[in-house]
Amino acid sequence: MDLPKDPPVHRPRGRPRAFAAKTEQNTIQALDRAMRVLETLARLHEATLTALAQATGDAPATVYRILITLQARDIVEADEARQTWHVGPGAFLIGSGFLRRTSVVERSRPVLRRLMEDSGETANLGIASDDRVLFVSQVETHAPIRAFFPPGTRSDLHASGIGKVLLAHMPAPSRARILAAGLSGYTDRTLTDPTALERELERIRDEGHAIDDEERNLGMRCIAAPVRNAYGETVAGVSVSGPTSRVGRDKVPALADLVMEAGRAISAGLGAPPIPRPDA
Repeated sequence: MDLPKDPPVHRPRGRPRAFAAKTEQNTIQALDRAMRVLETLARLHEATLTALAQATGDAPATVYRILITLQARDIVEADEARQTWHVGPGAFLIGSGFLRRTSVVERSRPVLRRLMEDSGETANLGIASDDRVLFVSQVETHAPIRAFFPPGTRSDLHASGIGKVLLAHMPAPSRARILAAGLSGYTDRTLTDPTALERELERIRDEGHAIDDEERNLGMRCIAAPVRNAYGETVAGVSVSGPTSRVGRDKVPALADLVMEAGRAISAGLGAPPIPRPDA
């Protein structure tokens, strides 16, 4: 007597069998248009329907249908009195899924808070994303004049303290590729010469911290240090940033000590082996 055969076991797939690399064959145009509207709204912080349509190049009626659809899921919100649109809490809930991919954000919060209190300046946490810095957490100082890099802000690696820390500890081939792609200048202090930047990155590896000395924004200075995971890999950077009127060059050594200690504390929370102190 033949026994019934078990049904075949299908291995879960990340993409269908018929997947092709051609974008035009796999992109849902309406969804792509909606994402463009959402990204534009996030960049503008708030916008009228007319402003959004102008910024995206889509017809106002199309943008309105997209906004109404997103509003139904709380991804955007409307201010009826001002006739403007904003990113809603539903977008935050979706975005927080990205932050949950790693415990570095959660582990860093008490350390960032302590760093802000000890330094008196804004404390930041950033990671590398698409060859740029992505700021994922921040604790703002209470001072009226302060640096502000809200979560989601991106910056070029070579023109920020955290970015230079990440560059310094990046595998050499990846670092060479980024440097060869060209380095944009933002102020007269930005390091746009690859040879000069390589010398600075070597100093960062030797001394354990990076300095953004008005290289992204005039009048702002930043000190950053690496954060490592359980494998000893640099997965993030921590920094303090503030106006040069408070963060003078004479304060850099003391602030660097605080930031490097914060980097060691977050790293320890991730199970990293002890980070050698530069003066050890």
